[in-house]
Amino acid sequence: MPRTRIQGATILTMAPGDEPIDSGAVDWQDDTLTYVGPASAAPHQAPDQSIDGTGCVLIPGLINAHTHLAMTLLRGFADDMHLKPWLEEKIWPTESNLIQDDVYWGTRLGILELLRGGCTCFNDMYHFYETATRAAIDGGIRACPSGVLLGILDNAADLLEHAIEFTATVKAQANGRIHPMIGPHAPYTCPRPLLERVAEASLEQGIPVHIHLSETRGEYQESVAEHGLSPVQYLESIGLLQCRVAAAHCVWLDDRDVETLVGRRVGCVHCPGSNMKLASGFAPVPDLLNAGAVVALGTDGAASNNNMDMFEEMLLAAIIHKGNSGDPTLVKGQEALAMATRGAATALGIDDVVGTLQAGKRADMALVDLKGPHLRPLHSVISHLVYAAGAADVKMTVVDGQILWRDGQFPGQDVQRVYQECQARALRLCGS
Repeated sequence: MPRTRIQGATILTMAPGDEPIDSGAVDWQDDTLTYVGPASAAPHQAPDQSIDGTGCVLIPGLINAHTHLAMTLLRGFADDMHLKPWLEEKIWPTESNLIQDDVYWGTRLGILELLRGGCTCFNDMYHFYETATRAAIDGGIRACPSGVLLGILDNAADLLEHAIEFTATVKAQANGRIHPMIGPHAPYTCPRPLLERVAEASLEQGIPVHIHLSETRGEYQESVAEHGLSPVQYLESIGLLQCRVAAAHCVWLDDRDVETLVGRRVGCVHCPGSNMKLASGFAPVPDLLNAGAVVALGTDGAASNNNMDMFEEMLLAAIIHKGNSGDPTLVKGQEALAMATRGAATALGIDDVVGTLQAGKRADMALVDLKGPHLRPLHSVISHLVYAAGAADVKMTVVDGQILWRDGQFPGQDVQRVYQECQARALRLCGS
């Protein structure tokens, strides 16, 4: 079995307490890391393939903890709108015309964008999720797929049971890169019986839940008016938060909500770009971090961001809370990077296999070139990654030991076919 080594790079393992490793080395065999440490202490046996990482930093693959990846087809289609009319007048009517192949090619396009930006895993909630899963398998990336469940649909109960069968089937197949989830859209679109059945299935199967939660002020106010409870407390009353949950947005929270989310170890997925574009507000990320919450980062879909650049999300997460609060010490660069790596892995329940660079974990990583003029001089690797670097600085992306992006190329991918398919399908869906 061939062994590969990256050597000469600065290594950020992102394991708690670890310092950067200057002139480090990482070995992997098949899909598993076998050595992470100084190059001077690396195994003496020569690797089958050696990659020079001089002038670069090697980090765990970034994890996009909340997105709707096939919405790449709707990028730029419905900008500058409030969330409710954006959904009800633009997005949902357009999505009603989706077919399976649309989702396949839109997901493939999103995968290319993620890989180019050093992202090795995405947590997806979208229509035709079985097709999106096939796209993830074909694209070589790690994925946490879930079907979007909307209680407003006439066949919602049947769709839920099908989604539960899907998670059981995927789990039984034991594909090491696919980690299924159950995806009720939100408390305001899913009636209580549906959410209760989700909780039951999640606990029975040990499958995590992916849900939107407390995204807007209106959602919070309507929940209090209807249930006498905030969205967080409503889910707690149902028992859903007893499951492993990745909750997207978490913008409108009170002190009790923060306490509940921390106590239940809910993964709070911060989506700063989308939240600002849709004017949803500023999530209380500093309060969540100070309270010990599990906090992750996500881009949301390309129709509300409009890109899949996790470097941009790290930058936004690190600066918007400073500006909003007037306190420049909030959400340090190290915390933003942790949210995009080990925090995201913990939120998705896959921290036993990814999120840090440690021997025994999967070989998911990104090599970032630090030789550009905007990254000189080098005072702090973490500062440069969060405040100065971008997706274009990623030199190589590795998923499960396979190099999927390197020096401007996607090995084995028919990129032009993806672009052509997506352009044609976007024109059919959006008419522009």
